Amino acid sequence: MSRHAANGSAARAVFFDLDGTLLDTAPDMAAAVNALRIEQSLEPLPFATIRNQVSHGAAAVVRTAFPHAPEADFRALRDRFLTLYRPRVAAESRPFPGMPELLDALEAAGVPWGVVTNKPAWLAEPLLEALALRQRAIAVVSGDTLPERKPHPRPLLLAAERAGVAPRACLYVGDAERDIIAGRAAGMRTLVACFGYIGPMENARAWPADGWIDSPQEVLPWIARGEPA
Repeated sequence: MSRHAANGSAARAVFFDLDGTLLDTAPDMAAAVNALRIEQSLEPLPFATIRNQVSHGAAAVVRTAFPHAPEADFRALRDRFLTLYRPRVAAESRPFPGMPELLDALEAAGVPWGVVTNKPAWLAEPLLEALALRQRAIAVVSGDTLPERKPHPRPLLLAAERAGVAPRACLYVGDAERDIIAGRAAGMRTLVACFGYIGPMENARAWPADGWIDSPQEVLPWIARGEPA
C-alpha cells in the first residue's frame, strides 16, 4: 500500500531497524526477562506479552515484567536484565522468514543495506556478528553511536553518509512509529514492517509511512519506485 506516488531514480540503499524488522530477537529478550522474574520469585510472563514490547527496548521490556517497581529498583532490574541478556543475545534470535532471501536479492542487485537501531552497540554488534551479518552491512548505526537516537533523523543521515548515498535515494524499514518519524525527517522513503513487534493497541496504519509490508520480500518492489514525490 502506498501513501503517495513516487518518481525519479530507484532506491540505492536500504536500511533496517534491528529488533522486530531485520531480526526476530524477542525469544532471547523474553528468556532473559523471565529469568529475571524467576530470580525475583515471580512466574514467567507469556511470550506474547513480552514480544510486543521488544521494539521499544530494554526499559519497556523490564517495565512490562515489573510494572510496579519503584524507579530506584527499576534501574537495578534493568541492569540485571542486560547482564542476563548479553550472553544469550543470539541464542535463538534469527532473521525473520524471508529476510535472508531479501538480503541476498539486494546484494545481487548491487543495492547495499544497513542497520539503524536504538539498541546499544555492545549488544547490536555481537548480535549481528553471531549471525554473520555484520560484515555484509554497509553501515550499522547503534543507539549510542551518536548523542541522538530515533526518532531523531541524525542516525539515519549518518547511515546514508556512511553508505555514500543521498538520503532521498534511501529506503528505511521499521516496525515502530519512531522509525517512520525518523525516516521521514531524514528525507527517506519509509515502510512499516507489519510482521514485526507492533502491539494490538498501536494503529500502524496511521503512521506517516509511504507503505506497509507484511513480509520482507515486499521490500523489493519498492526499490524501483524512485524518490518521494
